[in-house]
Amino acid sequence: MLSKKILPLVLVFLTAGLFFAFRSMGSGNPPTKYEKILQQVGEMLEQAHYSPKKIDDDFSKDIFKKYLVALDPDKNIFLQEDIQSLKKYETHIDDEIHGAPVQFFPAINDIYQKRVPEAAAVYKEILAKPFDYTVDETVITDADKLDYPTNDAARKESWRKRLKYLALERYSDLLDIREKNKGKDGFVAKSDADLEKEAREKVMLIMDRNFDRLRNKFTEEERFNILVNTITSTMDPHTNFFPPIEKRLFDETMSGRFYGIGASLRNEDGNIKIATLVTGSPAWKSGQVQVGDVILKVGQGKDEPQDLAGFDTDDAVKLIRGKKGTEVKLTLKKTDGSVKLVSLIRDEIVLEETFAKSAIIDDGNKKIGYIYLPEFYADWERPNGARCAQDVAKEIMKLKEQNVNGIIMDLRGNGGGSLVDVIQMVGLFIEDGPVVQVKDREGNPSVLRDRDKSVLYTGPLAVMVNELSASASEIFAAAIQDYKRGVIIGSSTTYGKGTVQRNIGLDPSSGLLASANDLGTLKLTLQKFYRINGGSTQLKGVAPDIVLPDQLEYMKFREKDDPDALKWDEIQKANYNTWNSDVNLPTIEKASADRVANNSAFKLIKDNTQWLSKVSDKEYPLNMKKYKEEQVAIRATVKQMENLTKLSSTLTVKSLPQDMNKYANDKDKQDRLNLWYKNLSGDIYLGEAVNVMADMITQISLAKKN
Repeated sequence: MLSKKILPLVLVFLTAGLFFAFRSMGSGNPPTKYEKILQQVGEMLEQAHYSPKKIDDDFSKDIFKKYLVALDPDKNIFLQEDIQSLKKYETHIDDEIHGAPVQFFPAINDIYQKRVPEAAAVYKEILAKPFDYTVDETVITDADKLDYPTNDAARKESWRKRLKYLALERYSDLLDIREKNKGKDGFVAKSDADLEKEAREKVMLIMDRNFDRLRNKFTEEERFNILVNTITSTMDPHTNFFPPIEKRLFDETMSGRFYGIGASLRNEDGNIKIATLVTGSPAWKSGQVQVGDVILKVGQGKDEPQDLAGFDTDDAVKLIRGKKGTEVKLTLKKTDGSVKLVSLIRDEIVLEETFAKSAIIDDGNKKIGYIYLPEFYADWERPNGARCAQDVAKEIMKLKEQNVNGIIMDLRGNGGGSLVDVIQMVGLFIEDGPVVQVKDREGNPSVLRDRDKSVLYTGPLAVMVNELSASASEIFAAAIQDYKRGVIIGSSTTYGKGTVQRNIGLDPSSGLLASANDLGTLKLTLQKFYRINGGSTQLKGVAPDIVLPDQLEYMKFREKDDPDALKWDEIQKANYNTWNSDVNLPTIEKASADRVANNSAFKLIKDNTQWLSKVSDKEYPLNMKKYKEEQVAIRATVKQMENLTKLSSTLTVKSLPQDMNKYANDKDKQDRLNLWYKNLSGDIYLGEAVNVMADMITQISLAKKN
């Protein structure tokens, strides 16, 4: 029997399915596959999305503009005359979503197929001749600052600058290699002219591969899928369309049953970027791969690396995956513009390394417990499967046995997970009471509560977060903050994802609540989270009590940086009692602020991050001298940043007695655990969290004496 909460959702989709069926019967002609998908997506968005935008002419105009950019992100395929000819469909897309014959996609698809071969001829002509790198000119790669070319000549000039920049990057690298190897035995130093030609040949290879993909792999159906995703993500960034093949690939990737480096990828502006890292994976353990890095090349052991320009994510994944124990080399372009070569050994993703684990930090006469939780995991498939709330409880009990004076919970980089476990985990630190509020599109709020009156840990608590702490992490941090149960430490705000999604199949005939079928799957936003103080975690995230300068602070990837993100709002405050604590938060905040202000490393992190955000403005010099000067400055700053995040005086981090022989029979796992301890000992952010905790312990101790 369906629960009362699920029943309204079923009725919504049943109504949508019947409405679709009757309308199709009355139209005279059976709808095409594209029409079915658009209509089903539109109906689900309007009838079930938490906060649907009105699908009208304004919505249509927005989709029109975004889809053009999605097909031609560099604005060097279409001409302005193409845009003008398509203008008649600008306010027609909403009608197509509501059942009118699909006309916009076939029209733009025809023009696209005509323009791609023209652009292919242009790049071949330009790359046939040397570039002059003494000319003082720049190239803009930010699509928002560009317009579509007025004619063929303007389009050719746009291509010339972009190709010149691609060749400049490679020519500069070749010159550096020649300089480093000059005089070495067996090294043949090529002339400037030969290296310049080699750089253009490398770019030619990239472009050939890119246009081969556009001709042979970027099919009409894929272009249509992008249109559908443009529609869904305009509702909000977390509502997405998965065609059947992509859904299967998504499920496979989520299972982790393959050998690779432990990173998920995304295609952004024609670049393959690191989207997420699996904790404990080769990429994560290296410490050299970060979210947002662009993968420029992939090499297999000693083989010549393959340039990924023009590759889609599926092709890139195939290159990166391989046999266990084999080497894969990634050439990465970091978010600051620097380029780095990283060698990794493929391995099966070790899931247990994503589980909660703890350590003890000795700080003078204070013993501080530390718990790291990379995600709110829950194995629902097995009765005795791993659950993060249970595991954290075990770590707390182990720390209590060691008589720690305080506990630091580290949720940095934790993207969320099981809501049930969040509620149970908050309950480890508070008496029974509300943890989070959830509201559906009808405006009906419900309060999710911890009903266990027992409290596992009553001592001082600090929670570490950063810009990548999202969803369930934000619920936990918000509850601890609202109850005044602990101190939140981190970047200016967390990620800001305060919405709930569910996968729903598009074809009613294959099951109303099926998560996948032949038409595809819609991951639909259905609800919104609210703190117990009434404010939403959506968009604003959680603002820590103690704010520390962060390297990622100026990178635009949080929820608030997406114009389609749902807005922040608030509802009525839940009924709860705050924790009775002897910690004076203003005093703690001031002490930390004074330390940070007098810490040269934190000051340089803030200054350097601001500088890097300005130089990464997507406008680049095409003059060799200026390009090299800029690169030298960037690399020097990046190197300095890497050193700044390491403590000059390391922390004393120890394993718990119960964990000392945990991996006695597995040297690799023990080595990884030891590396984890080592990395913690030099973490400047953990260092300040320890200082904050020490202040809290001292305050509580003095209060008890008085």
